[in-house]
Amino acid sequence: MLATLRIIEIVIGVGILIMIHELGHFLAAKWAGVRVDKFALGMGPKIWAVQRGETEYSIRWIPGG
Repeated sequence: MLATLRIIEIVIGVGILIMIHELGHFLAAKWAGVRVDKFALGMGPKIWAVQRGETEYSIRWIPGG
């Protein structure tokens, strides 16, 4: 049980680091005037999505970049 909890913590931690990294790419692109069609947290099928201006923001099933 403890090992399973530790694995979940690691997956969440790595997911947060990847999210921060990808957010940096997103913000740099917006700052430089580059069109960003989609920005997603995770990969795979969408859990939730919303369109704001030219960009579709979404949350996906598989944590990662």
